[in-house]
Amino acid sequence: MNASASSSPAPRKAGPIRIAITTGEPAGVGPELSAAALAGASAHWPDAQFVVLGDSALIEARAQAAHVDWSAVLANQPVQVEHVALATPAKPGKLDAANGRYVLALLDRAIDGALAGEFDAIVTAPLQKSTINDAGVPFTGHTEYLAERTHTPRVVMMLAGTGARPLRVALATTHLPLKDVSAALTVESLVETLRIIDHDLRHHFGVPLPRILVTGLNPHAGENGYLGREEIDVISPALAAAAAQGIDARGPYPADTLFQPRYLKDADCVLAMFHDQGLPVLKYATFGEGINVTLGLPIVRTSVDHGTALDLAGTGRADAGSLIAALDTAVSMARHRRAI
Repeated sequence: MNASASSSPAPRKAGPIRIAITTGEPAGVGPELSAAALAGASAHWPDAQFVVLGDSALIEARAQAAHVDWSAVLANQPVQVEHVALATPAKPGKLDAANGRYVLALLDRAIDGALAGEFDAIVTAPLQKSTINDAGVPFTGHTEYLAERTHTPRVVMMLAGTGARPLRVALATTHLPLKDVSAALTVESLVETLRIIDHDLRHHFGVPLPRILVTGLNPHAGENGYLGREEIDVISPALAAAAAQGIDARGPYPADTLFQPRYLKDADCVLAMFHDQGLPVLKYATFGEGINVTLGLPIVRTSVDHGTALDLAGTGRADAGSLIAALDTAVSMARHRRAI
């Protein structure tokens, strides 16, 4: 992976907010969702401009499949395409490893532009990890790649719904086999994760005093050590250390009972210990309208809450709701960053 980018983004305070959109896996729904989401850009985001990264002919063809007059969008909306050529023609639903490096080129261009101050935020359409790996590039996911390219030692994956008080779920570990999760949890890593969540909720989401609820790792949060000691030896000491730094983090709570309105009504975020502990609940509650945000980066990055949906690619039936929400959040986060 390319790790040459500077981790100190240039400030960008003047002019319209500029958002780069990577259209993702060319065989998936990303190109058509990008077109559909931007059809009403000027009405939704009057203070923003959008740069769509991808093969221009591909985007136009997929826009047509989504019943979007792409020529009219480019003529009447604050939208432009930055052409990046496919390595080989892409067919809806048909993965081709030849385009794996094309997908990474889109992501690299967006990251470099954000670090240079050219973009206020990047929004990523879904990609297919297997295509990139099949192209000969080891790739775990967007989150890990962004961390490496920006030289960020720790980032936090957070998925969120929308609304006046959205459900937000952050992860202490991301794309790890379940057998490796316990060893990956340390007091130091959890304190740093809580610090990042607290900082970014304050500075990028305008939450003045974030309240974070933290799950246990084991059933019943360990049952006082009878079902595991991670809560006693790692999670509780991390919460005490975070409290000493002024972070309002509470727990550890049993994950099977935490996700109820009576507990969540005063919470700004839930920190789950592993990927499939918190995200099934979040996606059940918000799928199609939720977003993915990478916290802790020197740049703003949001994404959709779904995958490439190969079975829907080119059909015009894919719902752009999550991408619209990701764009909305990116613009809002960029506004907060400019105000700091």
